Amino acid sequence: MAVYVMLTNLTEEGRKTIKQHPTRIKEVNKEVEAMGVKILAQYALLGPYDFINILEAPDHKAIAKVALELGSRGTLQTMTMAAMPVDDVA
Repeated sequence: MAVYVMLTNLTEEGRKTIKQHPTRIKEVNKEVEAMGVKILAQYALLGPYDFINILEAPDHKAIAKVALELGSRGTLQTMTMAAMPVDDVA
C-alpha cells in the first residue's frame, strides 16, 4: 500500500459546518475509509493549512477518488502528495 500526505484547508462553508457539527470530521473519516483509504494519522494545524492527514491507499486512483469526492463538496480544498520512506530513496 502507498502512503500519501493530504494537506487540507477548510472553505468558509467548511468552517461553518465544523463549528455547527464538530463531529463531522469523524464522519468524513468514516466515509474516506469506506472508499478504501486508511487514515494513519490526522492533525489540526496552525499555519497556512488547517489539517494534515497521513493516508494509506492501494494506488493513486484510490487517493485521487478521495480528493475529488471531498473537494467536490465545496467545504475544503486539498493538496495531496505521495510519500515514501527515506530508506527507499537514499
